[in-house]
Amino acid sequence: MNILGQSITKNGLLLGLFAIVTTGVIAGTYLSTRGLIQDNIRHAEEGALLELFPKSSHDNSMLDDALSATDSELLGLREAKKLYRATMNGEFVGAILPATARDGYTGDIDMIVGIKEDGTISGVRVLSHRETPGLGDQVDYKKSHWVDGFLDKSLSNPEEAKWAVKKDKGVFDQFTGATITPRAVTKAVHKALLYYAANKAEIIDATAKNMGEQQISTDVGMQR
Repeated sequence: MNILGQSITKNGLLLGLFAIVTTGVIAGTYLSTRGLIQDNIRHAEEGALLELFPKSSHDNSMLDDALSATDSELLGLREAKKLYRATMNGEFVGAILPATARDGYTGDIDMIVGIKEDGTISGVRVLSHRETPGLGDQVDYKKSHWVDGFLDKSLSNPEEAKWAVKKDKGVFDQFTGATITPRAVTKAVHKALLYYAANKAEIIDATAKNMGEQQISTDVGMQR
């Protein structure tokens, strides 16, 4: 029994030592790569923003010039997300708004909508979705450039009644065999324009007040 007990104790100590060493290795690996991972995430985020406002259109770091948006009525947000601004020589150029279409075919469709100072769209990108492969997933820019149909559109172009897919007597194309997804995205983009129009003054004023600051965390909400 003593030999058996000593063996169990020895094995327990070895297992404990192994666990400690393994945990240390994992922790060390995480700490050594955390900075690289964060840099890669930041680079990916910046790349998405630059698709809507290329470097030639602004001279600020949009990642470091952001407001916290919480609107659920027009932007459809379920949690606070960043609203980014673009400026050139301190002058407001436009904003990139987060938006969520809650009425996608299989769930939420998260996107960003770039809107120029004059209220025209500079671009739309879907960030995440669960739409049907081969049908609804055409909202993904990697699958098709359907979202380019929103370029240069505004609240007055087209008129409000035409802010819909063609099946609903609007001007935007739907997909063959799939109408729900493009309908949801079109509705969400239109609501993002409404949000921008309602909050434009506040967004620009915040830019002026916070000029020179690297991080801004002011909440932007609906003006009523």
